[in-house]
Amino acid sequence: MYGEHLTAFEIKDLLEYVFEVNLKREIDAGERPVPICIWGKHGLGKTASVYSFAKSKGWQIEYCAPAQFEEMGDFHGLPVKSEKSNETRYLPPTWVPKNNGPGILLLDDINRADDRILRGLMQLLQNFEMFSWKVPPKWQIVCTANPEGGDYSVTSMDDAMLNRMLHLTMIFDVKAWASWAIENHVDSRGINFVLSYPEAITGKKTTPRSLVQVFSQLKEIPDLKKELRKVSIIAKSGLDETTVSSLLSFITTDLEFLVGAEEILEANSFEEIKNRIKQAARGQGGEIRIDRLHVICTRLFMALSSENLKNLSAKNRNNLINFLKLPELPADLRFSLHRDIATLSEEKSSILNDEEISSLVLKAL
Repeated sequence: MYGEHLTAFEIKDLLEYVFEVNLKREIDAGERPVPICIWGKHGLGKTASVYSFAKSKGWQIEYCAPAQFEEMGDFHGLPVKSEKSNETRYLPPTWVPKNNGPGILLLDDINRADDRILRGLMQLLQNFEMFSWKVPPKWQIVCTANPEGGDYSVTSMDDAMLNRMLHLTMIFDVKAWASWAIENHVDSRGINFVLSYPEAITGKKTTPRSLVQVFSQLKEIPDLKKELRKVSIIAKSGLDETTVSSLLSFITTDLEFLVGAEEILEANSFEEIKNRIKQAARGQGGEIRIDRLHVICTRLFMALSSENLKNLSAKNRNNLINFLKLPELPADLRFSLHRDIATLSEEKSSILNDEEISSLVLKAL
């Protein structure tokens, strides 16, 4: 794979910068941008990340899967005789952008196309045009690709083609995935499982994509523990055996103890929720369950950083302050959550001005 290895968050930030620069150069100097190729293993969410970026910007997006084409004529479109002259013209395919941008033309899984197709795409990547049609102004070309090697049925791209693109490699990051999953309404129980067992994402049969597929089937089961047999059957249909074992263990031993971020923030009184957090903090032998508390802290920060939560109510602020003061919360987790909250807006991070919290955090240094 090529380029720097980046998380979905980091790729979004880089696309934001590169596309802004590209649009400025096109407007000022008429330069067409350099296409970007996002490499990565299957199921990481490369395609979904591009769609998510376009949606967040309000941009147009057109999709093309080059592997579906048998010959270059499929790219050029249908030839027809011009009514005005004795010449042949082409009707571009429906996926070819018609209107001025901003927009993204996504060439998905580009290196799964036949070698002849790849060679024919070089002009598009270089000049944003085929001989039969042109990409309108203010459009970016983004490609996705799987790694070259024995694990994937892909076509190698030579240096001349690789040189026409900027390259990034997407890697799995549990927080980036969880943040995306929350925004896309993935079953919260599944999100908690992934945060508890990030090592279960093997990258073989178990991928972020297969997890979402399985969790979507489990979402309609109200009590996973009561339907453990059904859960097992569904999980085995899409996940590796080791992941299934971890999921079943999580459901039977941990799930009921994980207090939701919304439950903490929206409790009418922190006393209502405090005992549940204390129960989650202790294992059967009385040991501190840092793993459970880590998931709770992570979900809290994600809820706080969500665009859906614009401002903190007095109730939110009071509950969050009391959570940070809990003696059951290990000093390193308190410090980590404190540091993350400090990166949020001034209105949200102002809760850190509490003197007792500051004192507790300083003791951890």
